[in-house]
Amino acid sequence: FEPVPVGVLGELYLGGAGLARGYHRRPALTAERFIAHPFVHGERLYRTGDLARYREDGVIEYAGRIDHQVKLRGLRIELGEIEARLLEHEQVREAAVLAVDGKYLVGYLVLHQAHDDWREVLGAHLAEHLPDYMVPAQWVLLEQMPLSPNGKLDRKALPKADASLMAREYVAPQSELEQQVAAIWAEVLHVQRVGLHDNFFELGGHSLLATQVVVRLRERLHAEFDVKSIFTAPTLADFSAYVAAQQTNNSPVQDALAKSLEALKRLSAEDLDKLIS
Repeated sequence: FEPVPVGVLGELYLGGAGLARGYHRRPALTAERFIAHPFVHGERLYRTGDLARYREDGVIEYAGRIDHQVKLRGLRIELGEIEARLLEHEQVREAAVLAVDGKYLVGYLVLHQAHDDWREVLGAHLAEHLPDYMVPAQWVLLEQMPLSPNGKLDRKALPKADASLMAREYVAPQSELEQQVAAIWAEVLHVQRVGLHDNFFELGGHSLLATQVVVRLRERLHAEFDVKSIFTAPTLADFSAYVAAQQTNNSPVQDALAKSLEALKRLSAEDLDKLIS
């Protein structure tokens, strides 16, 4: 048991004069959930199983259930935190998020009013507050959430996501640059091929892999690229267009330096010795 600082997620414990004595005729569950207060002798605390954190203004912010924590591509994710962020948006009435096969997230939504661009709007809203790997790759719009007999969300009754929607029609890269970028994406993401309309993050990418992509591009194209660009242009077509624009913007000095480096690579060891001497 260890208190966490402001802003850090932790399990919520309740105590005080209004705390219940335990569960009726369930001593084992009572012993599991009602524990001795570590700082006040003779008092008890109730383990809620909820994730929460203190905000700077002193308000306790709920972030979901501990048992809704999942691991996605090696990254630990609190589904409740994503749901809480979605509920902050004025369009969202109800929200639930599930992980499918440990590969991608699906967001289930009940909206007050569904505008044509609601997917882009909510995706951008999450991207402002959460890392890219916590933004659902697929969305399912519902008229109402399925509920259990006690009125709580029945996650098992949520409709299965259509995996076929994740697969885009393959369009082969056309230009030499698009083919180069596609090859680098395929290497980094460990996939067989990448099409023009494929999305880096839907293929399993995240911020660390995005950094690898940029490093390899810098080595092969001898130009500077911003890691953030892959977040703003996540499809192969858009990202290739960004790379092309960056190459066009390179200064003559940079181009000359790149050509000089390529020429040096082609020199033999004997030629290099003569050049140095």
